[in-house]
Amino acid sequence: MFGICQDTTGIEPFHCWDDSVMTQKPYCSAHRVFWVSDNGSSHRGQASIDRLSKWYPNAILVHTPVHASWLNQVEIYFSILQRKLFIPNDFADLQDLQDQILVFQARYETIAEPFEWKFTRDNLHRLLHKLEDKGMVHAA
Repeated sequence: MFGICQDTTGIEPFHCWDDSVMTQKPYCSAHRVFWVSDNGSSHRGQASIDRLSKWYPNAILVHTPVHASWLNQVEIYFSILQRKLFIPNDFADLQDLQDQILVFQARYETIAEPFEWKFTRDNLHRLLHKLEDKGMVHAA
């Protein structure tokens, strides 16, 4: 797990996080590294794909569909972080918050196990048909 705490969001903090991963082995020497990302403002669209490729020629940015945070593994981790650390929200200051996040991350790395997906392809097809019937999606 790779995590950093930044005062702001944006392209430069995102680049700083990319550096924390891409400068380490095996990523820096890998033929290809796939980055699966949501469509956050600092990493959405073709510009972000081009920017990451310019920074790291072996990096390939792939976006999850818009409004599909349930597909994004980091969003699942953020949900766990929210439930296990942020409730109750009683941190002395931002430094205390950052320290606690990084302590949680280190601890979580020792106990984490792969998520067991229970949402199958059949579940997805049923959901898409249900949404299509309600006029919320259109069949391709």
